[in-house]
Amino acid sequence: MMFNEEFETLPRPALEALQLKRLQSMLARVYANVPFYRTALDRAGIRPDDVRSLHDLQRLPFTTKQNMRDSYPYGLFAAPLEEIVRIHASSGTTGKPTVVGYTQKDIETWTELMARTFVTAGAHKGDIIHNAYGYGLFTGGLGAHYGAERLGASVIPISGGNTKRQIMIMQDFGSTVLTCTPSYALFLAEEAKSEGVDFRNLKLRIGIFGAEPWSEAMRAEIEEKLNLTALDIYGLSEIMGPGVAQECYVAKSGLHIWEDHFIPEIIDPETCEVVPEGVKGELVITTITKQGIPLVRYRTRDITSITYEPCACGRTHARLARLSGRSDDMIIIRGVNVFPSQIESILVGIEGVEPHYLLIVDRQDNLDTLEVHVEVDERLFSDEIKVLQALSRSIEKEIKDMLGVTSRVKLVEPKTIQRSEGKATRVIDNRKLV
Repeated sequence: MMFNEEFETLPRPALEALQLKRLQSMLARVYANVPFYRTALDRAGIRPDDVRSLHDLQRLPFTTKQNMRDSYPYGLFAAPLEEIVRIHASSGTTGKPTVVGYTQKDIETWTELMARTFVTAGAHKGDIIHNAYGYGLFTGGLGAHYGAERLGASVIPISGGNTKRQIMIMQDFGSTVLTCTPSYALFLAEEAKSEGVDFRNLKLRIGIFGAEPWSEAMRAEIEEKLNLTALDIYGLSEIMGPGVAQECYVAKSGLHIWEDHFIPEIIDPETCEVVPEGVKGELVITTITKQGIPLVRYRTRDITSITYEPCACGRTHARLARLSGRSDDMIIIRGVNVFPSQIESILVGIEGVEPHYLLIVDRQDNLDTLEVHVEVDERLFSDEIKVLQALSRSIEKEIKDMLGVTSRVKLVEPKTIQRSEGKATRVIDNRKLV
């Protein structure tokens, strides 16, 4: 089943022709209306008319989050404020927030793509969608909300927080689709267990989880504990919000990125050169239909790969591999590159260990150290000290064997690592790095 079969199944030549036409139109608009892009294109020695093929995209300059912050708040808008009907912004926890504006047409596009996204995940008009993404300046809640309504499903705008009430609502309202972060899904499972609620008695059948990297092992854990099919969604406020790409329930093998609205590239984050299909690198996205704030070659910092192979679901749009981390949240420990998701994959496969962990990086005597705090289940934590010590050593060995980095594992009591209703905090870096 598809929401917009005509566009979701466009043959590759037709899809690329549409992309080029929309790319050329977008470039002409930003060159005329956004001083930042006019200057950047002039410096690169390229004008919109010079772009005659999709390959010419590689000649264009990149856009970064810092460019957006430097243009705060409206410097990158390509439409006048009187045409902007919605403004969202990032949290700004690492600097000034990035601000994005939407025209009415942008809202309509976003709504349609989120409806596509829900259908791709297997949702339909008869579903009751429990939307636990945050509402407000964060794009997650409203993006999912509008898409659910366009689909014709019933949406519960519960947002984040008040977990016990969330569980009660899912029971009483008969929720069939859950949208939230994967870490919050596990938190829901934890709280439900403490309340004596069995997810097998609920009507949930689909979970659409995103906003943070998660592993296949974590998917298996969520599916077992929540008794549903767990699917990956990708989005970011700078590009649109949720619904930029979605994993289909048919194949569960990569996220379809809606190429009639976004052109994806994968680059080597060091050389900035485009890498071949199937090779991991940093995802770069160019928006080709946005009116409020179009972005040219935006560096997402998300690490993935791309495939154009046909999918069993019949959609022709390229698929992104599950995100394995970020090029700017990668930890480098004594020359070894480590992503939190790699540690997670190791932990989830060890019996008695809970999927809640914290990586603490420090520097002692000019050497980097990694301490991994891991929760264990209640039964195991009550075992003898020597049993816990053996488990710690076993995990340390697994991390060393798999990642080539030495760590100290500290086992902690259940529920002592701080929970998050949004993106989970996985890393504390105490090094004074210049």
